[in-house]
Amino acid sequence: MSDASPRLVAFDLDDTLAPSKSAIDPRIGELLLALAERVEVAIISGGQLQQFRSQVVERLPEAAPEALSRFHLMPTCGTQYYRLTRDGVQTVYAHSLTDDEKQRALAAVREEAERLGLWEAEPWGDILEDRGSQITFSALGQSAPLDAKMAWDPTGEKKNTLREAVAARIPDLEVRSGGSTSVDITHRGIDKAYGMNKLVEATGIPLDAMLFVGDRLDPDGNDYPVLAMGVACQAVHGWEDTAAFLEKLVPTLPERTEA
Repeated sequence: MSDASPRLVAFDLDDTLAPSKSAIDPRIGELLLALAERVEVAIISGGQLQQFRSQVVERLPEAAPEALSRFHLMPTCGTQYYRLTRDGVQTVYAHSLTDDEKQRALAAVREEAERLGLWEAEPWGDILEDRGSQITFSALGQSAPLDAKMAWDPTGEKKNTLREAVAARIPDLEVRSGGSTSVDITHRGIDKAYGMNKLVEATGIPLDAMLFVGDRLDPDGNDYPVLAMGVACQAVHGWEDTAAFLEKLVPTLPERTEA
């Protein structure tokens, strides 16, 4: 980013704005709205739209339509794009996998997980989920408690082994390590860098005027593609860290002067 203040701030969702699959704290809601009073605000995650709704949108404090209009929601790493209006969430686009791609992805990830001994017999909810533009494997189930998820694969070795095995089965699709227990399958070339480039197209704001905030900026993390493309990034460790960062950032940003 240039020396000027960012014109758009983008965030990862789980473990950046909120604990995995959990609602944002009211403090984060207030800070996001305060940020949207000054700049564009984007959220890019491998999660599906319903997670964005329940974790963020439904938890935001009452706000003026002008502030809400500055929110950009990008589930499944930007293969879906939504805006907030006074009437709710509005679809800009959604690029889904074909039925054939979905079936091959679901079969590959289940068979490889079973072969590697990573298929949980008693999960918390569904292990496999069709998110339209993304197939997601959640090792312990979609509703697993946070402590169990954090303990399942602290080194990332299980996820990386599964990712490599599945990728070899479906080379025409992208297979990426997702959250703490998840592997995501999309069209090739889909990652958070893809989402950031879509934001450039949608807003006209260049990458060097954007800032990204995430908890997995390490080379094996799903936020790393944003760092690798040269976007200014802020590493955080949990929503409290994000809140502390925003409390310092927001007062430094110029107030909007346009109507």
